Amino acid sequence: MAGGLFALLDDVAALARIAAASVDDVGAAAARASAKAAGVVVDDTAVTPQYLHGSAAARELPIIKKIAIGSLRNKLLFILPAAVLLGQFLPWLLPVILIFGGGFLAYEGAHKVYERVTGHATEAEEDISPHGELTPEHEARTIAQAVRTDFILSAEIMVIALKEVVSSDPDASIWMRAIVLGVVAVLITVLVYGVVALIVKMDDVGLHLAEKPSKGSQRVGLALVSAMPRLLAAISFIGTLAMLWVGGHIFLISLYEIGGHDGLLEGTAVGDALHAPYDLLHHWEEDVHHAIGGALGSLVGWLLNTVVSALVGLVVGGIVLAVLHAFGIGGGHGSEHGSEHGSENGSDHTDEHADEHAGEQPGGATAEDSPNR
Repeated sequence: MAGGLFALLDDVAALARIAAASVDDVGAAAARASAKAAGVVVDDTAVTPQYLHGSAAARELPIIKKIAIGSLRNKLLFILPAAVLLGQFLPWLLPVILIFGGGFLAYEGAHKVYERVTGHATEAEEDISPHGELTPEHEARTIAQAVRTDFILSAEIMVIALKEVVSSDPDASIWMRAIVLGVVAVLITVLVYGVVALIVKMDDVGLHLAEKPSKGSQRVGLALVSAMPRLLAAISFIGTLAMLWVGGHIFLISLYEIGGHDGLLEGTAVGDALHAPYDLLHHWEEDVHHAIGGALGSLVGWLLNTVVSALVGLVVGGIVLAVLHAFGIGGGHGSEHGSEHGSENGSDHTDEHADEHAGEQPGGATAEDSPNR
């Protein structure tokens, strides 16, 4: 009897070790997959605060919550099942899909560059209540638009993550892939919308500190308020660079895989032509690495790869932008936000109120003066 009990406990311990190893595998795979999708995450984080332009202070967090729930629903209920089935039965199609994803990111980045260079960011009228806030109808449309845009970005994130899971462990079961993608979906959603919530409430925190009797708190509060437009501008700039870099890199890698080993066009002249650009870039990176040597050589090689990928993204995005303009179609999700909410990165609206706060006495700041109102 005792022997049977010990054997049972030993089996339980073995199962626990297997479960722990599986958790470690899921965590490691989710971390790698999330890192691969970092560029799209930056884009998503840079884009979302623009939807809150004109919203009342009390409505900011509820709007973010609704968009986050919609984003999680997009990932878990629609994108995840489709991505897992695709990875299981049609893995060769993943790089083809990623070409369109990379092209979309490159187009978004090129569109933002075009707006910055030409100053052609579009503006449109908003539905504003008599109190200067978005009406409930406009808020509902804004949330719906944000969730629709998020679907595109979420699809890119999940496909990039799935591609990493498939390439790192081709023998992983369909359930393992589903669990990893589910973890990625939750992590990315919490990260993106947690950061967005911190960004949009930074001015409220600043105003709260500015109302404190302490001179130090007042200085910190006013510094937070005045830093808001610069922070949004920096996020927009970083997001643009990330879109060009990641979009160009995805585009090159996807072409490489379509024409390379086990690719859709392997062994054909077209496949060789598609395989060549990233192969050449990879050799350049290795040559620079070996020429300089050490950690510095690795860094310079990576920078070379990054800069060339960004330039490719700019060229690809510029071509897509020119074609769309030729057909009378224009505006990525960034400009769509701008057309609905007035400013390409939201900083114009924030600047106006930040200047007002900077000129006020710290004790006179009120919650109604928040830059996002």
